[in-house]
Amino acid sequence: MPPDVVRVDYRKYDGRPHRSYPALRLGEDQHGVWLGVTQAIVDGASFKYEEPYVLLVPHNAWYTAMFNAPPRRTEVYCDIATPAGWPTNDRLELVDLDLDVRRRRVTRTVELVDQEEFEVHRIRFGYPDEVVEQAWKAAHWLVGALADGTEPFAGGYHAWLDLVR
Repeated sequence: MPPDVVRVDYRKYDGRPHRSYPALRLGEDQHGVWLGVTQAIVDGASFKYEEPYVLLVPHNAWYTAMFNAPPRRTEVYCDIATPAGWPTNDRLELVDLDLDVRRRRVTRTVELVDQEEFEVHRIRFGYPDEVVEQAWKAAHWLVGALADGTEPFAGGYHAWLDLVR
């Protein structure tokens, strides 16, 4: 049976679209729902990665994690976002909070990025204190998890990535 197509819709906190793309529902495990992606629409333009990736949508967590195939320099890229909403089985909604964590493939360096953008949008969009607190909590947890081998970041994602390559 072929996987279901899911529409992934990221928005900004003010409700405007950020990026939207179709993904294939690959399965689910203790970490969350795994989606396979080969093309994404960003700012109204078609953006295609040279290599496919998988997106982990954790259950009730303030992030999503993108796992990239080689030769992409970034192995794992995590968007700090509101917990996923599933208005229907084939539609995923998230609010991107502009704070990100990534791990580089070769050096295994873990970086917290876009702090300035987060601060600008926190003020512009009026993020409530609870949203700010949850975003920073998720970002700091991810920095540690990507560095110390916590699954699925250690390699548990490889089986899912193999399904879309």
